[in-house]
Amino acid sequence: MSDSEFWVFGYGSLIWRPEFDFLERRPARLLGAHRALCVYSHVHRGTPQQPGLVLGLDRGGACRGIAYRVASARREATMDYLRGREQVTMVYREIERLVDLLDENERRVRAVTYLVDRSHPQYAGDLPLERQLHLVRQGHGRSGVNRDYVLSTAKELAALGIRDHALEWLAARL
Repeated sequence: MSDSEFWVFGYGSLIWRPEFDFLERRPARLLGAHRALCVYSHVHRGTPQQPGLVLGLDRGGACRGIAYRVASARREATMDYLRGREQVTMVYREIERLVDLLDENERRVRAVTYLVDRSHPQYAGDLPLERQLHLVRQGHGRSGVNRDYVLSTAKELAALGIRDHALEWLAARL
Protein backbone atom coordinates (compact mmCIF):
# COMPACT_ATOMS: atom_id res chain seq x y z
CA MET A 1 0.00 0.00 0.00
CA SER A 2 1.52 3.33 -0.98
CA ASP A 3 1.65 6.21 1.48
CA SER A 4 -0.83 8.15 -0.67
CA GLU A 5 -3.34 5.25 -0.79
CA PHE A 6 -4.61 4.17 2.59
CA TRP A 7 -7.86 2.17 2.57
CA VAL A 8 -9.92 0.46 5.28
CA PHE A 9 -12.46 -2.28 4.47
CA GLY A 10 -15.59 -2.41 6.65
CA TYR A 11 -18.00 -5.34 6.65
CA GLY A 12 -20.06 -4.84 9.84
CA SER A 13 -20.45 -1.89 12.17
CA LEU A 14 -17.73 0.02 10.30
CA ILE A 15 -20.28 0.32 7.50
CA TRP A 16 -22.78 2.28 9.61
CA ARG A 17 -20.49 3.67 12.34
CA PRO A 18 -16.95 4.22 11.05
CA GLU A 19 -16.10 7.03 13.52
CA PHE A 20 -12.89 8.03 11.73
CA ASP A 21 -12.25 10.70 9.11
CA PHE A 22 -12.17 9.54 5.50
CA LEU A 23 -11.95 11.08 2.04
CA GLU A 24 -14.01 8.52 0.11
CA ARG A 25 -16.56 5.83 0.92
CA ARG A 26 -16.96 3.23 -1.84
CA PRO A 27 -18.82 -0.08 -2.18
CA ALA A 28 -16.28 -2.89 -2.28
CA ARG A 29 -15.85 -6.66 -2.35
CA LEU A 30 -13.23 -8.78 -0.63
CA LEU A 31 -12.63 -12.27 -2.00
CA GLY A 32 -11.58 -15.21 0.17
CA ALA A 33 -13.57 -14.36 3.31
CA HIS A 34 -17.22 -13.93 4.24
CA ARG A 35 -19.16 -11.98 6.87
CA ALA A 36 -20.47 -14.15 9.72
CA LEU A 37 -21.76 -13.76 13.27
CA CYS A 38 -18.90 -15.92 14.51
CA VAL A 39 -17.37 -14.00 17.43
CA TYR A 40 -18.51 -14.18 21.05
CA SER A 41 -18.53 -10.57 22.25
CA HIS A 42 -17.15 -10.14 25.77
CA VAL A 43 -16.74 -6.35 25.67
CA HIS A 44 -18.68 -4.33 23.06
CA ARG A 45 -21.94 -6.33 22.87
CA GLY A 46 -21.72 -8.74 25.77
CA THR A 47 -19.67 -9.89 28.75
CA PRO A 48 -17.72 -13.08 29.48
CA GLN A 49 -20.60 -14.18 31.73
CA GLN A 50 -23.28 -13.28 29.19
CA PRO A 51 -21.69 -13.06 25.74
CA GLY A 52 -23.20 -11.41 22.75
CA LEU A 53 -22.34 -12.24 19.16
CA VAL A 54 -20.64 -9.96 16.63
CA LEU A 55 -19.47 -10.19 13.06
CA GLY A 56 -16.15 -11.40 11.85
CA LEU A 57 -14.61 -12.05 8.48
CA ASP A 58 -14.21 -15.82 8.32
CA ARG A 59 -12.33 -17.74 5.66
CA GLY A 60 -13.93 -18.69 2.37
CA GLY A 61 -16.36 -17.01 0.00
CA ALA A 62 -16.65 -13.29 -0.61
CA CYS A 63 -17.88 -10.27 1.30
CA ARG A 64 -19.40 -7.05 0.05
CA GLY A 65 -18.86 -4.04 2.26
CA ILE A 66 -17.46 -0.52 2.21
CA ALA A 67 -13.92 0.68 1.50
CA TYR A 68 -12.86 3.99 3.01
CA ARG A 69 -9.96 6.04 1.64
CA VAL A 70 -8.21 7.86 4.44
CA ALA A 71 -5.79 10.75 4.05
CA SER A 72 -2.20 9.61 4.49
CA ALA A 73 -1.78 12.25 7.22
CA ARG A 74 -4.57 10.47 9.19
CA ARG A 75 -3.14 6.98 8.75
CA GLU A 76 -1.53 6.65 12.20
CA ALA A 77 -4.50 8.14 14.05
CA THR A 78 -6.92 5.92 12.11
CA MET A 79 -4.89 2.79 12.84
CA ASP A 80 -4.72 3.71 16.54
CA TYR A 81 -8.49 4.16 16.57
CA LEU A 82 -9.15 0.89 14.72
CA ARG A 83 -6.82 -1.09 16.98
CA GLY A 84 -8.54 0.34 20.05
CA ARG A 85 -11.92 -0.62 18.65
CA GLU A 86 -11.21 -3.96 16.96
CA GLN A 87 -8.36 -5.42 19.00
CA VAL A 88 -9.72 -5.16 22.57
CA THR A 89 -9.45 -8.93 23.08
CA MET A 90 -7.25 -9.74 20.04
CA VAL A 91 -9.93 -11.97 18.46
CA TYR A 92 -9.17 -10.46 15.05
CA ARG A 93 -6.04 -10.55 12.91
CA GLU A 94 -5.23 -7.18 11.38
CA ILE A 95 -4.28 -7.72 7.76
CA GLU A 96 -4.06 -5.97 4.42
CA ARG A 97 -6.12 -7.55 1.65
CA LEU A 98 -6.95 -6.66 -1.93
CA VAL A 99 -10.51 -5.39 -2.34
CA ASP A 100 -12.36 -4.54 -5.52
CA LEU A 101 -14.04 -1.14 -5.59
CA LEU A 102 -17.51 -1.68 -7.03
CA ASP A 103 -18.17 1.56 -8.84
CA GLU A 104 -17.66 2.97 -12.32
CA ASN A 105 -13.85 2.76 -12.04
CA GLU A 106 -13.77 -0.85 -10.77
CA ARG A 107 -10.24 -0.88 -9.51
CA ARG A 108 -8.46 -3.02 -6.93
CA VAL A 109 -6.86 -1.49 -3.82
CA ARG A 110 -5.10 -2.79 -0.73
CA ALA A 111 -7.12 -2.23 2.44
CA VAL A 112 -6.66 -2.88 6.13
CA THR A 113 -9.30 -5.18 7.55
CA TYR A 114 -9.83 -7.60 10.42
CA LEU A 115 -10.20 -11.37 9.98
CA VAL A 116 -11.34 -13.55 12.84
CA ASP A 117 -8.65 -15.67 14.51
CA ARG A 118 -10.14 -19.18 14.50
CA SER A 119 -7.78 -20.27 17.30
CA HIS A 120 -9.05 -17.56 19.70
CA PRO A 121 -11.39 -18.72 22.51
CA GLN A 122 -13.99 -16.16 21.38
CA TYR A 123 -14.31 -17.73 17.94
CA ALA A 124 -17.86 -19.12 17.85
CA GLY A 125 -17.72 -20.79 14.46
CA ASP A 126 -20.84 -21.56 12.46
CA LEU A 127 -23.59 -21.55 15.11
CA PRO A 128 -27.18 -22.53 14.29
CA LEU A 129 -29.41 -19.49 13.71
CA GLU A 130 -31.53 -20.24 16.81
CA ARG A 131 -28.37 -20.17 18.97
CA GLN A 132 -27.26 -16.92 17.31
CA LEU A 133 -30.68 -15.43 18.08
CA HIS A 134 -30.39 -16.42 21.75
CA LEU A 135 -26.92 -14.85 22.10
CA VAL A 136 -27.96 -11.66 20.30
CA ARG A 137 -31.04 -11.29 22.50
CA GLN A 138 -29.00 -11.63 25.72
CA GLY A 139 -25.97 -9.56 24.71
CA HIS A 140 -25.28 -6.14 26.18
CA GLY A 141 -21.84 -4.56 26.52
CA ARG A 142 -19.80 -1.37 26.47
CA SER A 143 -21.15 -0.33 23.03
CA GLY A 144 -24.79 -1.16 23.76
CA VAL A 145 -27.27 -3.95 23.21
CA ASN A 146 -26.41 -6.69 20.74
CA ARG A 147 -29.88 -6.49 19.16
CA ASP A 148 -29.23 -2.91 18.01
CA TYR A 149 -25.90 -3.94 16.46
CA VAL A 150 -27.52 -6.70 14.39
CA LEU A 151 -30.51 -4.55 13.38
CA SER A 152 -28.32 -1.58 12.39
CA THR A 153 -26.05 -3.81 10.32
CA ALA A 154 -28.98 -5.56 8.60
CA LYS A 155 -30.64 -2.20 7.85
CA GLU A 156 -27.48 -0.70 6.34
CA LEU A 157 -26.75 -3.80 4.26
CA ALA A 158 -30.30 -3.71 2.89
CA ALA A 159 -29.92 0.00 2.04
CA LEU A 160 -26.75 -0.86 0.11
CA GLY A 161 -28.49 -3.70 -1.74
CA ILE A 162 -26.38 -6.34 0.00
CA ARG A 163 -28.21 -9.58 0.82
CA ASP A 164 -27.20 -11.43 3.98
CA HIS A 165 -29.76 -14.16 4.58
CA ALA A 166 -28.64 -15.00 8.13
CA LEU A 167 -28.77 -11.36 9.27
CA GLU A 168 -32.12 -10.89 7.53
CA TRP A 169 -33.49 -13.97 9.34
CA LEU A 170 -32.24 -12.68 12.68
CA ALA A 171 -33.50 -9.12 12.09
CA ALA A 172 -37.00 -10.42 11.28
CA ARG A 173 -37.07 -12.16 14.68
CA LEU A 174 -35.60 -9.33 16.72
